[in-house]
Amino acid sequence: MFSGIVEEVGTVRELGPHHIAVEARTILSDTRVSDSISVSGVCLTVTAVGVDSFRASVMPETLRRTNLGSLSAGDRVNLERAVTPETRLGGHIVLGHVDDTGRIVSIVPEDEALMVTVAAPAEVLRYVAMKGSVTVDGVSLTVARLDSDSFAVSLVPYTSEQTTLGLARPGRTVNLEVDVLARYIERLQQTPQDSARITWDFLREHGY
Repeated sequence: MFSGIVEEVGTVRELGPHHIAVEARTILSDTRVSDSISVSGVCLTVTAVGVDSFRASVMPETLRRTNLGSLSAGDRVNLERAVTPETRLGGHIVLGHVDDTGRIVSIVPEDEALMVTVAAPAEVLRYVAMKGSVTVDGVSLTVARLDSDSFAVSLVPYTSEQTTLGLARPGRTVNLEVDVLARYIERLQQTPQDSARITWDFLREHGY
């Protein structure tokens, strides 16, 4: 589990069909084999740790469903270690399970901030709420505007400087993860209806 607070921007050293190697410094201080690292919002398992880089396994499905498959050596990625019981939860609960990808539509300066509009699939937008949380390339952000086919987030200068979003341009594909609480709330709302239907079917089948 992560918080969406990027600790470091790393550089892709190598990307193969089953692995990715990333140059890093800060997150390597206590990273061990089998640890989880969020790489631009994708939870990956560390398989090797070097002096200035780490290697993680990636599945073909991961490459297809996220923007990792479009990366190449030299590209920059957001990195975050998994949270611990002592970690401050500065963002929100992020699982590193990318729901889908979106596309940056526009980036508009607003004083010192940047208003970034992201086009997203309907399956993602149904869980996005005004002033709610959403994860874009592993960064926990607050929804500033919500439309029928997109949402917008405002980047403060620190976020632009300390994450890859500051380098983003319109047309870029980004990884999206909705707030997991929205999914659980939807599930809980469905459960009473499902239970009532199952109970009614049972009674009818048994002649009650």
